[in-house]
Amino acid sequence: MNLIVAGSTGFVATEIIRQALSHPTVSSVVALGRREAAVPENVGPSAAKLKSVICNDFEHYSESVKNELAGADACIWTIAVTPGQLSKMPWEEAVKICRGYAIAGFETITQLPRPGVSKPFRFVYISGANTVQDPAQKPWVMGDYCLMRGEVEKRIFELAKESEGKVEASVAKPGMIDAQGRTGLLMGAVKTVMRTLIGLPKVNVEEISATLLDQAVNGLEKEVLLNEDLVRIGQRVLKSH
Repeated sequence: MNLIVAGSTGFVATEIIRQALSHPTVSSVVALGRREAAVPENVGPSAAKLKSVICNDFEHYSESVKNELAGADACIWTIAVTPGQLSKMPWEEAVKICRGYAIAGFETITQLPRPGVSKPFRFVYISGANTVQDPAQKPWVMGDYCLMRGEVEKRIFELAKESEGKVEASVAKPGMIDAQGRTGLLMGAVKTVMRTLIGLPKVNVEEISATLLDQAVNGLEKEVLLNEDLVRIGQRVLKSH
């Protein structure tokens, strides 16, 4: 199994890479990002599986980047603008990163050559718990953002269907992704209040990473993975290690 992790320097991607390097079925991990991906701590000799690939334009991939990505069996796509980052950039930029990059990435990566491989390519996309594809269901909190992310989900499923079996796609819809020690007590309390107010569930970074890696390596359980699925599968996988 040759795996691409797109958005490789984020905290979720870093955990996915750490787990992937230790996975016996994963032979190589391509960390795709704008910056060099650091080797996670305590991975030992398996760090040799990691190759960091820098991409300067996620809408138009250079031939050299395509060559580095060719031959992959699956991609876990983590690139997005989080709700907390929205205030720091123009809306058009957020749309480009969330929608433009994801669609261009899907169309480019899934069409690269895979010599001698007949199994479908697996594309796992991280979205959000409150995203919607139907404008009539637009949430009252961050409605435009949730609808935009839902449009990306819909397009990814359409592209997978148009591949006529060559690509399988799954969308993960996590709530708040948490990690022990990532936030202080005050920020943790604020997040808990906000999560309660908007009904946002929680998943641990180790759980979601274990789930997405399992789906990429062993096959997709379902098209849409809700937060409860991410917790359930992740806990099962982690207990089996």
